[in-house]
Amino acid sequence: MTHFILWLDAPIEQITSKNINQYIDVLQRRRLTPNTINCHLRRIRHFYHYLSQEEHLSLTNPVKRGSALRTSKPLPKCLSEEHVTTLFRALRTKRDRAMFMLMLRSGLRVEEVAALTFDAINVERRSILIADPKWGKDRVVYVSDDALRAFLEYLKVRPPSRAKRVFLVEKGIHRGKPLSIRGLQKRIEYYAKKTGLTVSCHTLRHTWADQMLNAGAGLETVQDLLGHSWITTTQRYCRLCNHRVRVDYFKAMEIVIERTTASALGP
Repeated sequence: MTHFILWLDAPIEQITSKNINQYIDVLQRRRLTPNTINCHLRRIRHFYHYLSQEEHLSLTNPVKRGSALRTSKPLPKCLSEEHVTTLFRALRTKRDRAMFMLMLRSGLRVEEVAALTFDAINVERRSILIADPKWGKDRVVYVSDDALRAFLEYLKVRPPSRAKRVFLVEKGIHRGKPLSIRGLQKRIEYYAKKTGLTVSCHTLRHTWADQMLNAGAGLETVQDLLGHSWITTTQRYCRLCNHRVRVDYFKAMEIVIERTTASALGP
């Protein structure tokens, strides 16, 4: 805030959005990151809000909503095959294996696994109906052979319960009650600490999407299975290290070089 006050060449009540844009240019020339510049803008906006609301000065806040710089979103974190193996070798119960397999193989969200009921599962079709009563965007996902095996193995040891939800608390006074979202998250946190991996429930969903794309699945297919409303959200999974990009590049370059060579050798 001090830097902004010293930079001003006019009374604070005369500052406009044009001056703010000029100040942003100054900060950018100093090679500050968008996040840092946005922090400066928030302080200025709060300062003017204070002057208006607390000091009762008649002025217009020059920092308009939407003036913040766009910041790059970090790419989703994914597990390598080695880390996936490390994580699943550390799993202690069949319930935990079944839950995390559904995230890794079907791309389910943590809340979708916690809310999973028996009537949503079609074992013969190896599919799960994910209901979305809030937005009305139900979708169908599919279950791989290994995930289905893990699920059926869990059912053999599932505590007796009238609960409709599949995954239950296995120990303590709440044994047989549905496992909460937080309870499920605590399990992955336990294994993260045990293995030393940086992993969360959402990491498994990210890993599934990355593996699907690298295995040749279409972007629209992955979008539909993830339940994304916008394909731009799914496109974030197309990482720079995407194996398909590398393969497509060299395949295309072979054709380009072949045509270039043929042209050069032609009459």
